[in-house]
Order: sequence, then structure tokens, then C-alpha cells
Amino acid sequence: MAILLYLSDMLIPLLIFCIVATGLLKKRNVYDDFVEGAKDGMKTVAGILPTLIGLMVGVGILRSSGFLDFLAEKLSYLTDLVHFPSELVPLGLVKMFSSSAATGLLLDIFKEHGTDSYIGLIASIMLSCTETIFYTMSVYFMAAKVTKTRWTLQGALLSTIVGIVASTVLATIIGGVL
Repeated sequence: MAILLYLSDMLIPLLIFCIVATGLLKKRNVYDDFVEGAKDGMKTVAGILPTLIGLMVGVGILRSSGFLDFLAEKLSYLTDLVHFPSELVPLGLVKMFSSSAATGLLLDIFKEHGTDSYIGLIASIMLSCTETIFYTMSVYFMAAKVTKTRWTLQGALLSTIVGIVASTVLATIIGGVL
């Protein structure tokens, strides 16, 4: 186990060394290439910053207003029919917009229900089985100047639903084994 910890500590410096060494072997001005790349990166950040701020503010407003809890309560009849805990509805919705806000909700779920509870297991698996759809589409499509998204949203929503179903099934199996 100690060797794995040592390797993981050395991985990033080794990667940087390999990149610099390859640049030097190809007789490139590595520092100028780095500065040029950093300039391009800053332009990209400046271009997507308003979108990021808008998404974060929107998620913060939804979360603090109590709307997500209200929605979970109203949808509890439907979620009970499919054996999905209604407490996880806010997590599923927020994850589509912001992974960091979803992580905050996950920690709240852990505090209330515990990490090894049925709801905690579903929530943990669900965060790894789903994607921040709207964040990804808005940021990456805007950065790449993609205007024709075609079936991206529908496919991403279907994938999210499948991920939520899979996380529920897996948590049920794991919960039965534990």
C-alpha cells in the first residue's frame, strides 16, 4: 500500500517533468508555450464566467428558498410508486446544474440519514452515475461555440434517469448484501 501512496505523490511532478522534457527534446520554447496556453485559458474562463455565476446563483436560490423540499414533498406520491426516496429528488435535480451544490446536499443527507443508510447509499451512487447536464452543456458548448445541440439534452436527461434507476437498484442489492 505504501508504494501506491508514493506513486500517487509522484505522479503529477513526473507528468510535468515528462511534458517539459518532451518540449525540450522537440526544441520548443516550453515557457512561451505555457504562457500562450495560459492566455488562451484565461480567455476561455472570462467567456464562461457569466454562465457559471448564473448557474451558481440559480441553484443557490432554489436551495435556500425551500422550493426543492416543497417539490420533493409534492412528488412523494410518484416516488413512492417507484420505490425511490423522495428525499433524493432535490439531489437529482441539483446535480443536473451543479456538482458542488449537489455535494452540499449529499452531506446534508449523510448528516440526517447516515452514510451507510439506504438513502445514503443511493445518494452516493447517484452522484457518480449522473452528470451536471446543464452546466456541461452551457459551459462546454459555449466555449466550443456549438450552436446545434440536436439530441444532446434528451440523451443527457435519459442518461440521468438511467443513472438514478441504476443507483437505486445497486443500493438495493448492496443494502441486501450488507
